[in-house]
Amino acid sequence: MSIFGSIWEKITGRAKAETGSTQGGPATGGGAAAPQGDRPAPSPDAAPARMQAVDVAAIMDGLARENPQRLDWRHSIVDLMKLLGLDSSQTARRELAQELHYSGDPSDSAAMNMWLHRQVMQKLAENGGKVPEDLRR
Repeated sequence: MSIFGSIWEKITGRAKAETGSTQGGPATGGGAAAPQGDRPAPSPDAAPARMQAVDVAAIMDGLARENPQRLDWRHSIVDLMKLLGLDSSQTARRELAQELHYSGDPSDSAAMNMWLHRQVMQKLAENGGKVPEDLRR
C-alpha cells in the first residue's frame, strides 16, 4: 500500500470506529459505495471519493489529545505521520514525496516537508476528507 493510502486508511478507519459506519472509500466508477474493506485505499491520484465527508481535523485533534507527546499535526507532516502510527523517517517522507510527484530538491527537507503537508491535506480533501481551508494552502 502507498504511504498516502496508509494515511487515508488510518484516518478513515478511525472515523469508522467512531461512527460505526461501514460505508465509504474512494469512488471506483459509479454506483453505490461498497464497504471500505472491499476496496483498496485511494492512490494519491484517485478520483474524489463518493462518501460522507470524514472530518480530518476532528479525527487528528482527537488523536493529538490522546497522545502523550505534544504533536503539531496541523503544521508538521512528521507529527501527522507520528500521530497515525506511521513511519515518519526521512526515507518514508521521500517515498511519499515521490508518490505525490514532488519536483523540488528532496535534500531540502524543510521545503519538502512543508510541500508534503499541503499536498497530503489537499489529497485528503480530494478523496472525501473534510479539511479546513487553511490547511490546504
